Amino acid sequence: MSNAQEAGLPDALLQFYTTAPYPCSYLSDRQARSQVAIPPEHIDTAVYSVLIQRGFRRSGQFTYRPRCDGCARCVPVRVRALDFAPDRTQRKVVNRLNKPGLMQVRECSLTFNPEHYALYRAYQQSRHAKGGMDEDDADQYTQFLLNSGVDTRLIEFRVEDRLVMVSVMDVLPDGLSAVYTFYDPTDCKASYGTYAVLWQIIQCQHNNLPYLYLGYWIAESEKMAYKSRFQPMDMLEDGHWIKMPT
Repeated sequence: MSNAQEAGLPDALLQFYTTAPYPCSYLSDRQARSQVAIPPEHIDTAVYSVLIQRGFRRSGQFTYRPRCDGCARCVPVRVRALDFAPDRTQRKVVNRLNKPGLMQVRECSLTFNPEHYALYRAYQQSRHAKGGMDEDDADQYTQFLLNSGVDTRLIEFRVEDRLVMVSVMDVLPDGLSAVYTFYDPTDCKASYGTYAVLWQIIQCQHNNLPYLYLGYWIAESEKMAYKSRFQPMDMLEDGHWIKMPT
């Protein structure tokens, strides 16, 4: 255990522990470990905003950062939202899905919705089969996405009244943090995942929030490498945010 001073939180009653090794979700030949902040009831929006600056992320009430033996491939990244301009491909995605009357977007309460859960299961079974999350039951889904001690928003996206995507994001003093997005896996050409990131960047711009936190970028992982397409971007290196080379 270590105290909160390690994370720059002298006034917070937090402790940190490192988990035992477990199989890495992104690099098949690696073992991962996480440093976890506890107790979760002390991690509100203000405390979490400090932790995320130091590379922490959250999964439900579980707030963590990688602490892997001999590996530092998980790099915390954030988009410089106020400086962002979409490239040609990204503009095409936005223009296609933003046609008048096509995409309906609304904020929903952070409560269990069977329609959302059915889409989540379909997405997991398509994208993460045999990865564990494809077997999440309703309780695991609730713990993962609906259990939060910070200011969290759940946004649903519909095309012609058909649910196509759900995004969960945290609202922080200096930006938004993309927690998780899942979408209809049968429409592989729709680029819903790209649209979700662009939509969140636009929300940052509309609210004059400088950053969109995208979690960890792993150059060798196809699941994570896409994040580097949203430039300009900062990366956390040796405790300091620096501009990511392009």
